[in-house]
Amino acid sequence: MCVEPATRRLCGLDDIPDGGGLEVQVDATRYVLLRRGAQVWAYLNLCPHFSIPLDYEPGVFCTYDGALLMCAHHSAMFRFEDGHCIDGPCQGAALTAVDIVVSGQDVCLR
Repeated sequence: MCVEPATRRLCGLDDIPDGGGLEVQVDATRYVLLRRGAQVWAYLNLCPHFSIPLDYEPGVFCTYDGALLMCAHHSAMFRFEDGHCIDGPCQGAALTAVDIVVSGQDVCLR
């Protein structure tokens, strides 16, 4: 349960594959949640190159070594921990981070 004020539960920690990603939609906004062990990062599900979703099919993300997320459309590579693009057509750009908190086994949007 999300216990902090002004939070909304997005999913359970175990809903996100370890080393992978999960899409969660709240109203009209699509988020990608990335997980490595107990660490979780959240970004808008939009590539900064052309503002299109990062997943090839809804909810299917390409991740590598539990550290990199690849845009399925342009092969841009983004680090889990800061969303920074380290390779591809938008190198130097970054994903838009979303403020979340992990509360027990719940991932919550602030």
